[in-house]
Amino acid sequence: MLQVQNLTKIYEDGTRALTDASFTVAEGEFVVLLGLSGSGKSTLLRCLNRLIEPTSGKIVFNGVDVTAASGQGLRLVRRSIAMIFQQFNLVERSSVLTNVLSGRLGYVNSLSSSLGFFPREEMDRATHNLERVGLKEKAYNRARALSGGQQQRVGIARALMQEPKLILADEPVASLDPVLAHSILGYLETLNKEDKITVICSLHIPSWARRYASRILALKGGRLVFDGPSAQLDRQRFREIYGEEAQDVEVV
Repeated sequence: MLQVQNLTKIYEDGTRALTDASFTVAEGEFVVLLGLSGSGKSTLLRCLNRLIEPTSGKIVFNGVDVTAASGQGLRLVRRSIAMIFQQFNLVERSSVLTNVLSGRLGYVNSLSSSLGFFPREEMDRATHNLERVGLKEKAYNRARALSGGQQQRVGIARALMQEPKLILADEPVASLDPVLAHSILGYLETLNKEDKITVICSLHIPSWARRYASRILALKGGRLVFDGPSAQLDRQRFREIYGEEAQDVEVV
């Protein structure tokens, strides 16, 4: 499904965020990106759908060279790759339903959707996706009135509107308490197992990575330092990724 070859990102200030990252992701995997803050996780995720332009390297998604795509070709790629953000990225003054419908913009008439008009089938689709995340009754509430966990569930419903083949989740539970975090990760797990949507999710807690991932990619200083099944992330490998100061952190 996804092939990444020698992906490198150097920002204009000279910061090298990624160096020669290469890996493949098979359809149906739940991959967790693990690493310290600043290790390159967010940069890597955002390069995959070209929200950030890579400096060099190649990304191929379902046979399409994403790094060479432009215009309509890039829009079609992005339609199949949904993004879930750490800070939710909702329009807080708009209703929950409107926020969810925005995930369908790549499919509907741009003029009518900009005016807030969506076909009945899209309204029904949005309502169904809200029901899937337990928020159907909140459809006409303003997004700002929801809790953090509820807002992230709106983000998941919005992502589902794209009918994605791949979901990129950038630290989706970083601002949530542990109970809500497991709830959100549980929704992603369900989408992965029941809907067969491939998931690449960045996290910073190794026990969560081991719980939800079928495979872990670990970054350190912008370099890929571990790629393997979650069961192989033992305490020794964890210290290699995070440093000796992390020796007392829970891994399992």
